[in-house]
Amino acid sequence: MATMTSLIGLINKIQRACTVLGDHGGEGMSLWEALPTVAVVGGQSSGKSSVLESVVGRDFLPRGSGIVTRRPLVLQLHKTEDGKQEYAEFLHQPRKRFSDFAAVRQEISDETDRITGKTKAISNVPIQLSIYSPNVVNLTLIDLPGLTKVAVEGQSDSIVQDIENMVRSYIEKPNCIILAISPANQDIATSDAIKISREVDPSGERTFGVLTKLDLMDKGTNAVEVLEGRQYRLQHPWVGIVNRSQADINKNVDMIVARKKEREYFETSPEYGHLAHKMGAEYLARLLSQHLELVIRQKIPSIIALIKKAIDELNAELDRIGRPIAVDSGAKLYTILQMCRAFDKVFKEHLDGGRPGGDRIYGVFDHQLPAALKKLPFNRHLSVKNVERVVTEADGYQPHLIAPEQGYRRLIEGSIGYFKGPAEASVDAVHLILKELVRKSISETEELKRFPTLQADIAAAANDALERFREESRRTVIRMVDMESGYLTVEFFRKMHLEPEKDSDPKNPNRSTPKPNVDTHSDSHLSKIGSNVNGYINMVCDSLKHSIPKAVVHCQVREAKRSLLNQFYVQVGKREKDQLGALLDEDPALMEKRSQLAKRLELYKQAMDDIDSVAWK
Repeated sequence: MATMTSLIGLINKIQRACTVLGDHGGEGMSLWEALPTVAVVGGQSSGKSSVLESVVGRDFLPRGSGIVTRRPLVLQLHKTEDGKQEYAEFLHQPRKRFSDFAAVRQEISDETDRITGKTKAISNVPIQLSIYSPNVVNLTLIDLPGLTKVAVEGQSDSIVQDIENMVRSYIEKPNCIILAISPANQDIATSDAIKISREVDPSGERTFGVLTKLDLMDKGTNAVEVLEGRQYRLQHPWVGIVNRSQADINKNVDMIVARKKEREYFETSPEYGHLAHKMGAEYLARLLSQHLELVIRQKIPSIIALIKKAIDELNAELDRIGRPIAVDSGAKLYTILQMCRAFDKVFKEHLDGGRPGGDRIYGVFDHQLPAALKKLPFNRHLSVKNVERVVTEADGYQPHLIAPEQGYRRLIEGSIGYFKGPAEASVDAVHLILKELVRKSISETEELKRFPTLQADIAAAANDALERFREESRRTVIRMVDMESGYLTVEFFRKMHLEPEKDSDPKNPNRSTPKPNVDTHSDSHLSKIGSNVNGYINMVCDSLKHSIPKAVVHCQVREAKRSLLNQFYVQVGKREKDQLGALLDEDPALMEKRSQLAKRLELYKQAMDDIDSVAWK
């Protein structure tokens, strides 16, 4: 089995690493929360600070009246070999060692003011302090602000509830051991520490009771019933502490000397002599350390399970945002092509229906194009007045003899010209949809999110390609319209009865009689010409309504699926290493996120290795 020193020291190491990486919160239970700790709870002036100093064997905490501890102090004690110099380190000054503990006290005060200002406000941002000494046991203690019942001048009205909420946030965690500090010269029934501990730990499994100021009790009274667990029973033994007197503090009596005086007090006390071996700060430190080691050993399976889960989640997240890129040009080019293929896959999914967006192209053909064709001004173009004008102009100085063929041709050509507008509008509408799908595909390609420069270059290359496809599509649909004008379908007109209409014989319905010659400039004749042209235009319209979508899909959609980034691939293949590296210039925020994830992953892997190396020896 592992020694107590190595196991608790390992937990201290992991906790400190968690703190450095900020791994002490978030969704679910963090590794920090899974590791057992000891939280020191008590009312203001209950003697919390003196207990901590007695455990450490150093005078290092700020003192004063009212609320002194205004930020949680995470105190990690590391036992060193005998003869080694004592020193302290703050997390916010990691490369500075404090061997003067008066300077430690001042730094705690200054660091508190840095967050809270020189007020009596509190903050839940902890101060991290590690003390290395041969006179301590391996232990992590969290000193919390003292509970209070009323706000004093300079404090907000909510200070009482704020402190209680902060204390609860620590001691409610199932892996937190509660060190409940109560002064012996007050009724234990009114103890703030016992009250709040009972609320979060009603069974008392996690609570250790500490009774301070035994030497300050009224003459003729003692706390034997409390210390023996008869007045208020806990599952763990009560421990009595005799703090340094104010006179000792004023004289700067050494803490080691104070420990000796405390032992003498209990050994010579007629009331507490029989309990002397279970009293005092030294015994409390050993008791907590032994219990902490036991709890750690019990929690090792759950800690290992949490670490394994965290490693899997971190690996998955690193895979999602991308691993670091190799430095050689071949690997960079391979990465760029991978990113392009990932984008191309998402883009095709939009077009083919795996993702939304491609259906809007069908909407252009099924709704927008037919609606635009219906709005074309054929009624105006083929009105009697306009037909007369066009036919007359087409005849020139020599009026037509039978049918105004040149007039027909001009009317048809003029009508067909109107189709160019809807055809070009369809090309532009599909172009805009494709551009939007490029933008969405880039934003939805997870692999690209880490490379903003590459995103921009792919977007520019894709949009350039879409412009080329649009121009080709526009030329194609205009050519198709022009083709309808260039060669008319004569069969349509051969089927038409261009000869004068005949009236039916009323005596014989199956027999008709010729109508008198019709005036070729009459409104009825001109209306008939317009009607004939309109029939031909409707035939052309039906044809173009089907052929324009085919051309647009062939020239734009099909090409976008086949060769959207072809020119980009050619350009990238010609680039030098530095130019490729510029494309893979990542978002600094993402690089920082990957760095933090990698550090946290390394922390968890190291923690797993360390636990395996010591936990089951």
